[in-house]
Amino acid sequence: MSPYTQAAFWKSLWQRDFFSHDQVPDLTGKVAIVTGANSGLGYATTVALAAHGARVFLACRNKQRAQDAIERAKAEIKTKFPYAAAPQLDFLELDQGDLTKTKQSAQEFLKLGLPLHILVNNSGIYAGPLGLTADGIENEFGVNHMGTFVFTLALLDRIKESQPSRIVILSSYFLERAAGINYDTIYKEGETEKPHHQNTWSRYARSKLANAMFAIALTRRVKNEPRLFVNYCHPGLVSTEGSRPAARKEGEKVGWFRKVKDGLTAWVFKTISIPVEKGVLTQLYLATSPEIENKGIKGKYFWPVALELEPSSYAKDEKAQEELWTYSEKLANEKIRA
Repeated sequence: MSPYTQAAFWKSLWQRDFFSHDQVPDLTGKVAIVTGANSGLGYATTVALAAHGARVFLACRNKQRAQDAIERAKAEIKTKFPYAAAPQLDFLELDQGDLTKTKQSAQEFLKLGLPLHILVNNSGIYAGPLGLTADGIENEFGVNHMGTFVFTLALLDRIKESQPSRIVILSSYFLERAAGINYDTIYKEGETEKPHHQNTWSRYARSKLANAMFAIALTRRVKNEPRLFVNYCHPGLVSTEGSRPAARKEGEKVGWFRKVKDGLTAWVFKTISIPVEKGVLTQLYLATSPEIENKGIKGKYFWPVALELEPSSYAKDEKAQEELWTYSEKLANEKIRA
């Protein structure tokens, strides 16, 4: 079911937002991991959680960028939250383009012996160029879905032990554009070139549909964990570096049509996109709001801001979810080196 056919979506256009930064509760004693935390939505999530007392691990590929983000976050929290305790921020190396390294990252966290109350799977690549991960998997499916799948499952037992706990998975409204999962263009044994012929948006849509299907299937698998809440969301068309239309290369010569098209695209994006401060609210709602536990919200799909909607029929197809789980499990087992 498309969001645009749902009465709740249209009503939300004139209703107030259902969550705000002021509603993030005290998180003292909580431990969180935010993937892709050095910029954009991940950084904003990190600041909000740490400012309210959580110890936050920034799970990122690049240590220097993560350390820069940590220093930036400390300064921002000191300015915006002058009465907050000193933020607890740590770097956790995570490369979701390499499934072995992804599992090793989870293991490094587990060695610390800490609980894990909040996992925000924020990391992902957005409509990137056609390519393969280190494991030979189509880039966006490999990073956005397989990396999230492996990292989450490697941490799952600790999350269960830490209840009440939350798992938040970032999907996208682009999941509506995917008519199921085309497995033929994800990975082919022995092929080292780029055998994947789907267009950019189809690849991205497939990965976001996989995120939604994983969230629902995971909810089913933890149904006997009374205080473990798995949910997923579309943050909105957010104005971040990763989502803005690509700039032209320096010195690149383009015709008038390309110039007009680029100008129109940039104008439309600027007009309809929302700032990070608003875009982050839905994942913060799922990660922190007492409503999630009080109302027993599990396996649900949310739009900005904190609006529950129904996903596409493909996302809700249990048979397709199980097919994806089996495929993902098999691929992970093949690719993860001991």
